[in-house]
Amino acid sequence: MSERRSSESGFPIKGLYAADDLPEGLDSRLGAPGEFPYARGVYPTMYTSRPWTMRQYAGFGTATESNARYHQLLRAGTMGLSVAFDLPTQMGYDSDDPIAHGEVGKVGVAIDSVEDMRLLFAGIPLDKVSTSMTINAPGSVLLLLYQLVAEESGVEGSALNGTIQNDILKEYIARGTYIFPPKPSLRLVADTFGYCRKEVPKWNTISISGYHMAEAGATPAQEIAFTLANGVEYVRAALAAGLAVDDFAPRLSFFFVARTTLLEEVAKFRAARRIWARLMRDDFGAKNPKSMMLRFHTQTAGVQLTAQQPEVNLVRVAVQGLAAVLGGTQSLHTNSFDEAIALPTEKAARLALRTQQVLAYETDLTATVDPFAGSYVVEAMTAEIEAAVVELMDRVADHGSAVDAIEVGFQKREIEQSAYRIAQEIDSGERVVVGLNRFTIDTDEPYEPLRVDPTIEATQAERLARLRAERDGGAVERALAELRAAAEGTENVLFPMKEALRARATVGEVCGTLRQVWGTYRPSDRF
Repeated sequence: MSERRSSESGFPIKGLYAADDLPEGLDSRLGAPGEFPYARGVYPTMYTSRPWTMRQYAGFGTATESNARYHQLLRAGTMGLSVAFDLPTQMGYDSDDPIAHGEVGKVGVAIDSVEDMRLLFAGIPLDKVSTSMTINAPGSVLLLLYQLVAEESGVEGSALNGTIQNDILKEYIARGTYIFPPKPSLRLVADTFGYCRKEVPKWNTISISGYHMAEAGATPAQEIAFTLANGVEYVRAALAAGLAVDDFAPRLSFFFVARTTLLEEVAKFRAARRIWARLMRDDFGAKNPKSMMLRFHTQTAGVQLTAQQPEVNLVRVAVQGLAAVLGGTQSLHTNSFDEAIALPTEKAARLALRTQQVLAYETDLTATVDPFAGSYVVEAMTAEIEAAVVELMDRVADHGSAVDAIEVGFQKREIEQSAYRIAQEIDSGERVVVGLNRFTIDTDEPYEPLRVDPTIEATQAERLARLRAERDGGAVERALAELRAAAEGTENVLFPMKEALRARATVGEVCGTLRQVWGTYRPSDRF
């Protein structure tokens, strides 16, 4: 092919790379695996001692249905659970709230109270599994429900291991499941950092996410730049709340996408680690090496899956998973081939997990650390992405902060321009999507998707009515009043929040109490 190719970030890709393309000072840029600036990986041995954590993102319908899927995934060999919540839960509403109508249990599991959380993890040893929860605005609420269920089974918070996404800033940029305005939302994030340091010390208190920005159309450079800029904002919020950087930074984690453009994705991950290490050491004075390590989870690119010829997605996901592993991810979720059609079937979810297992156990990827180190093309791409990321982060900083840039729509506007360009390239055929605009067939084979029980909304409403009738209403009101007082003042809100949930207050009642104090976010009509 004689045509010139460009990377997703807009850099020309040369037909041949040589030693002259390597950046100056490569040895200092690379370092050794497990050493500053961590370009070659955050741990000295990486996968040679153990593979990455294999997660599968799952959750639908009722807590009981999702629990059955989790047990199936654990039997199939998954190493960690990753919980998907339905939209009402993500937005802090109970299943019987009128605004939740039609969305209960649809894109994830419905969790209204500690009773649902108890069913969700029934029979699962919470001191032996790592659980990731994709939840943001009410992330602290779901973490506390998880801790309460663990304590009921005799597992202390100090034994729990997992992650809550808890990244509210990207919701204002690309996803939209926010509740409160940015400033109280940042306070809630900082309160979660402080609470977990005391009560759940092994928990990753935030997963700062570029994935959703990438799914909305961000280039690899934009994904990294806007994610790290948000990370800087969270660090500043925690410092302003009186926390020392080395007290919370080791528990920060990140969440990125892996696309089919394998070489650029590998370079992207290497550049991200290098930039974050410098930021934490030089800008924030971190002394603990763990504070400088950018540890991240990866999910393969859902936006690149097609409903046309869905089996081709198996190939896409394998390539994307390979990119994540070669890039040094700490954990990985591989999408199911049928996700462009509906929620994954059990067979599709199992095949997605098997993809990771083939990469880990049938290839030689785990035999050596960082096999791309010194590659002419990857090192050149890493330097290009790093320069572009720094330039974009400077443009965010020119607005004052990531929040200030969000409030004038800077990141959102940049991502939308990139998404429009991608759509034009697909429509014109310049960007090939196999099975969609090239190599098409007249008809696909029939496929029976997974369907969510339409009666779940009524079932959840009945459970809520029974809970409210059986609980001590006075105790709930007193606990919510203490939560309200904490929100109005400056004390950490997670401690009274936990007591309200212990008294069987619902997710909607807890979030509603905070709405009364902090208000709700309304995006500007300026962008």
